[in-house]
Amino acid sequence: MPFTPQEVEAHLEKLEGWEMEEGRWIIRKYTFSNFMKGIAFVDEVAAISEAFNHHPFITIDHKTVTLRLTSWEEGGITAVDIKEAQQYNEAFEKARSAG
Repeated sequence: MPFTPQEVEAHLEKLEGWEMEEGRWIIRKYTFSNFMKGIAFVDEVAAISEAFNHHPFITIDHKTVTLRLTSWEEGGITAVDIKEAQQYNEAFEKARSAG
């Protein structure tokens, strides 16, 4: 069951960098020091996505990776989107701390 817009906003307050877009997506842009670090992050995103069997829209713009999530089947943002976004953030923090 999808969250209400108010519920999504409450969850996003706890998720660094994520915002609601067009009332049907959550989106975050991740910036890296170089292109290949962004690509390595996309590999991590792919592994996380496969584990959830829930895949984001991914845009790669040189050193910036943008992820957009929604649950099409449910008609909006669900707990799966929020949990997955948290794991993407954890992967990003791990990548940043690795140098």
